[in-house]
Amino acid sequence: MNQPVPLVDLRAQMAEVKDAVGADILQALETAGFIGGPQVSAFEAEYADYVGVKHCVGVGNGTDAVEFALRALGVDRDDEVIVPANTFIATAEAVRRAGATPVFVDVDDESLLVSPLEVSKALTRRTKAIVPVHLYGRLADVEAIAHVAPGIPVVEDAAQSQGARRDGRVSGSFGRVAATSFYPGKNLGAAGDAGAVTTDDDEMARRLRSLTNHGSAKKYVHDELGFNSRLDAVQAIALRHKLRRLDAWNAARRSIAERYHEMLSGVEDVRLPETGVGDAHVWHLYVVRVPHRDTVLERLNAAGIGAALHYPVPVHLTAPFAACADGPGSFPVAEQAAGEILSLPMYPHLTPAQQEQVVDALVAALAS
Repeated sequence: MNQPVPLVDLRAQMAEVKDAVGADILQALETAGFIGGPQVSAFEAEYADYVGVKHCVGVGNGTDAVEFALRALGVDRDDEVIVPANTFIATAEAVRRAGATPVFVDVDDESLLVSPLEVSKALTRRTKAIVPVHLYGRLADVEAIAHVAPGIPVVEDAAQSQGARRDGRVSGSFGRVAATSFYPGKNLGAAGDAGAVTTDDDEMARRLRSLTNHGSAKKYVHDELGFNSRLDAVQAIALRHKLRRLDAWNAARRSIAERYHEMLSGVEDVRLPETGVGDAHVWHLYVVRVPHRDTVLERLNAAGIGAALHYPVPVHLTAPFAACADGPGSFPVAEQAAGEILSLPMYPHLTPAQQEQVVDALVAALAS
């Protein structure tokens, strides 16, 4: 009898690093190095080097990372920030928390990433920043967005794209500033919540460190109202050991995606995901599009396949952001895709036999 296939298997990933992580955590406990300290500084330096930027500022989670990136740019009340309708709600939450208004735009039908053309239509004199989301592990077209919106800062939401590359450049190095999440299920995941902001801008890095530390660059000297959102040593330790394996894990994800492509290429009613020219996709998620999606998902789950939805409701149709658009029909591509998208199991340790099980179950679910 087949065993269930999970959407993500974090235990298999952690098994590779648990001994080294455990030893370093014990040392951190013995030295009482809980907040900041050498492990955090080392990870920040290593991740900045990996991305190819001068600065990495660790924070408490990915939502904070987006908010602080916006605040460091000076985003405030009366400002507008352009975001895609197809993203996790945290992207828009961060805009609202920074005091600005999220302006949603539709996505490209092929990639489901933010459309530069739609960005150009949404620009106003109040536009203070644009937040393209590198969704599913594929890089958004930041260069095209910068071309249609010259002078408007780009904040990359790189939460799903650690290690993704285009023509050699790494996710997190394309915009004026970038935010990422190290939630455990990410390609580079911590042992709890964590995030980071990356930038080449010295002044922005200084401001970010102040914002995340109660508005203080020097103890008990507070130049502005700040926040308490810092990367802790336990998360930094887990991230340091996982970062050393990230490229190998991403290569395994690409091989898994290629196998899915091969096995599903002739299956009627399955629309496969694509990647762009020059892109090194890292396949945080493997998202297909199918008819009668909810029924198919129910059948897959009943068969022990951990398929899921990312995301079933476009952000402009959620209750907190309903006033930011004109309701259903505002962004037709994102809305149609939301009823078709289906995330299949994807993680570096997924075996060919497990993939065959997933594909067999998907074919059966479509045929029933």
